[in-house]
Amino acid sequence: MHTKTLSQLSALLHSKQISATELAQLYLDRIAASDLNAFLHVDPAFTLQQAAAADVRLASGDTTALTGIPVAHKDIFVTRHLRSTAGSHMLENYVSPFDATVVNKLAQAGMVTLGKLNCDEFAMGSSNENSYFGAVKNPWDTSAVPGGSSGGSAAAIAARLAPATTATDTGGSIRQPASFCGVTGIKPTYGSVSRYGMIAFASSLDQGGPIAQTAEDCGLLLNAMAGFDEKDSTSLERQPENFNRDLNQSLQGLRIGIPREFFSEGLAADVEQAVRNALAEYEKLGATLVDISLPKTELSIPVYYVIAPAEASSNLSRFDGVRYGHRAANYKDLNDMYRQSRTEGFGAEVKRRILVGAYVLSHGYYDAYYLQAQRIRRLIAQDFAAAFEQCDVIMGPVAPTVAWDLGAKADDPVANYLADIFTLSTSLAGLPGMSIPCGFGQGEKNAKRPVGLQLIGNYFEEARLLNVAHQFQQVTDWHTRAPV
Repeated sequence: MHTKTLSQLSALLHSKQISATELAQLYLDRIAASDLNAFLHVDPAFTLQQAAAADVRLASGDTTALTGIPVAHKDIFVTRHLRSTAGSHMLENYVSPFDATVVNKLAQAGMVTLGKLNCDEFAMGSSNENSYFGAVKNPWDTSAVPGGSSGGSAAAIAARLAPATTATDTGGSIRQPASFCGVTGIKPTYGSVSRYGMIAFASSLDQGGPIAQTAEDCGLLLNAMAGFDEKDSTSLERQPENFNRDLNQSLQGLRIGIPREFFSEGLAADVEQAVRNALAEYEKLGATLVDISLPKTELSIPVYYVIAPAEASSNLSRFDGVRYGHRAANYKDLNDMYRQSRTEGFGAEVKRRILVGAYVLSHGYYDAYYLQAQRIRRLIAQDFAAAFEQCDVIMGPVAPTVAWDLGAKADDPVANYLADIFTLSTSLAGLPGMSIPCGFGQGEKNAKRPVGLQLIGNYFEEARLLNVAHQFQQVTDWHTRAPV
């Protein structure tokens, strides 16, 4: 039962072959038996209460396609009934007085909350090793990282601990862990999914999205998650749409842009081979490969690591030990309380980004760094606009390598930053992007570590992306494979 997709589970629930309560209990049992550290907070009584309410809805016919299906939330979305920690000691015991819009929307659709998922502290990281509550293990190889910051979300899907999870993507944090864990994830166009109730990292980049087994599953989740929210000033006013409306459309004549910068020095040979094999499958489906250039790709790392820390330093200033969050037990005066509380409450990576952000926003450096980064960000977006005049979608690797060993880059933050080279530019431009499983690495160690294919679309073309991914998943079985 735990291997089934959302559409399959929905059919079973609506035909009364299984109840929402039975399904929730099945996943709760799997979570209890897992040692991956993917879940931070689970309340079986609350989950089963929601499942019982879903069963009432199913019996009355007041349902959606998602009614009764379990979901787990990245612990960056606040919830009233479960702690919301953002993976940080600063918020270790925080319980929100309200639900995030994403959480509320999925609850209204009848989904059943399984718990909260581990993540890098305040979503800052590429390996899920920055969590105060310990690293998540990759289900395919427990000696490897699951990717980050949404490592818990991706690992839970891969290990079949949940059929659906929510996640966030600031610079690749849906796509990269989805790639490392061999599952499907989509980051929609910036502003498509409400940020209200999402604990902020970088406000102009943060975007919520789903991770699941298949593109079809992601479309079902996105149907419920997306939409205008007056509580979020960055939310876009658009008519509701069915993101799965174009599934099963032919790919005959589809133009796939292949950025030469994505296949340069630094890309591991086994990752390139898996991606090239996937592109060959698309050619069999009728698509045409088009050589394109995204010349500012290499600038995306310095641009991102100026803009994101600058916004983080502002967003995280609210965590001072006064209003909410951790407060130090011993201090001399008010300033010392601030200092001690933030020293104890934040981890090393969060402190590093706050310091970098404060520096680039300081007098004398704002123009030289922050404004210059914003100018280059616009040029990156223009590169994509020019590319989409030549192609319909862009494809390439998600990351330069498969997942690395736990601890391998713990002492080298720059090495972690470089791992985001292929995902950052999409986030800086605000474009939708996906990762779908397309193979595994090579060699004794890497042969059990997945490779993801990245799909990038033009603004608001999520439906096209999902169909392009869906067609690939109709002729391959990478998305059906599981480590358990």
